[in-house]
Amino acid sequence: MLATVHSGALWGVESIAVDVEVNSGERGELRLVLVGLPDTAVKESLDRVCSALQNSRHKIPHTRTTINLSPGHIRKEGPMYDLPIAVGILMASGQVEGNCDDLLIAGELSLSGKILPIRGAVALALQAKRQGLGAVILPRKSAEEALLIGGIDIYGAETLGEVVAFLNDRSAMGPMAPRAPSSEKHGGYDFADICGQEGARRAAEIAVAGGHNLIMIGCPGVGKSMIAKRIPSIMAAPTLDELIEIHSIHSAAGTAHGGSPFPSTRPFRAPHHSISRVGLVGGGSTPHPGEISLAHNGVLFLDELAEFMRSTLETLRQPLDDGFITISRSIGKVRFPSAFTFIAAMNPCPCGHLGSKRRRCSCSQRQVLSYRSKISGPLLDRIDLHIDVPAIGMEIPDARAGGESSASIRHRVEEAMGRQRMRYGSEQNSIRRNSQIPDGSMGKFCSLGDGERRLLGQALERAALSARACSRIIRVARTIADLGGAERIGEEHILEALQYRMLEQP
Repeated sequence: MLATVHSGALWGVESIAVDVEVNSGERGELRLVLVGLPDTAVKESLDRVCSALQNSRHKIPHTRTTINLSPGHIRKEGPMYDLPIAVGILMASGQVEGNCDDLLIAGELSLSGKILPIRGAVALALQAKRQGLGAVILPRKSAEEALLIGGIDIYGAETLGEVVAFLNDRSAMGPMAPRAPSSEKHGGYDFADICGQEGARRAAEIAVAGGHNLIMIGCPGVGKSMIAKRIPSIMAAPTLDELIEIHSIHSAAGTAHGGSPFPSTRPFRAPHHSISRVGLVGGGSTPHPGEISLAHNGVLFLDELAEFMRSTLETLRQPLDDGFITISRSIGKVRFPSAFTFIAAMNPCPCGHLGSKRRRCSCSQRQVLSYRSKISGPLLDRIDLHIDVPAIGMEIPDARAGGESSASIRHRVEEAMGRQRMRYGSEQNSIRRNSQIPDGSMGKFCSLGDGERRLLGQALERAALSARACSRIIRVARTIADLGGAERIGEEHILEALQYRMLEQP
């Protein structure tokens, strides 16, 4: 008897349809045969499945049984096929009366028959929805990750016995209730905790409002990291589509929240400077998401930027331009989304005290140049805002005299983003923020008058800036105009945008 169970294969952060076909009752040697390009973990599933069936009081077919994972040209990896294989065997041998034509099933089995969590639950639910299936059956903890997906029933099972009972009687288990995202704030951080540093505050507001990249340079202890950690608190809450993208990536990476309610904050990733290139951008023999993808729709913060390996930093060029990273391997190409706001911080010199009024710098000019040369020109060219963070006064800061709150700043940011949504209208699939305006649309969305063009031309000639830097300056000026409620870019907006290119000034 032939039985077919719908499942999926995780490819990057997406899922590809896979059918588990089980044919029992064949003539020949009594054994289970698994075909369809399985990896070692999938091959081992036969032993787990047999033990799980026996311990769940089901029979193993005493005939030749062939299990095919279709399509055969896609490599199948991981233990997620345990549950669909077990269900296929039970259906092919007549131990299950119902059918699963409208279900997608995935899960790992323990030897006792308990269903264990898997990666990629969100991608599997999205795939089932695209296929027009009615529901998915997943391990309970994994199913919690997929509850953001509407229009499809999500069933969470804890044992193989529960799945068999459901297939025989659909009323034996009900779908899990949908869950809305929470309204929690990011870690309790607030810009009101920061005294002074008005220039850095302003730069952070511009960076968030337009999706621009920011680098802060200053002596140790001036508040660079403190500002960076509070940037998510002034970001607008993610839309449902953005939230699904975030949880899909974290689910595929095995770092999803999995609890209730879903956190509605944007991700904030701050890897250590010893991170490898694969850890930052993703990769491996089986490509997996890196930190830049885990920061998608959020913030990637690299503290002590000059301490990162230069070869590692250079891999950021493509994602900073394109919003995704493509990784090529012998098994094919995998594309991971990586549209993040890049925030970096670094000292002005190796000792950290260049320009300080409190301590004398002990670095030679050669040491300073060598230190700064770790950040290449092409990478700096892709960072829109360069800001100097000066040391605060010698007096002890008064906690009662804190700065403007995150809620107040976030209100201005949301208003500026609302103006951007109105401007881009139907083009929001490709342009969500000012930083994403294509070069070909600059004239349409960022038109300049004669005065602004003349001012920008003089500045570019003096500072010898690249064409890319010129485009980024105009985009930043567009964001500054949005924050001020201006319909068009004025000279004052160009002047403010130019002052944020301090590392390229002669």
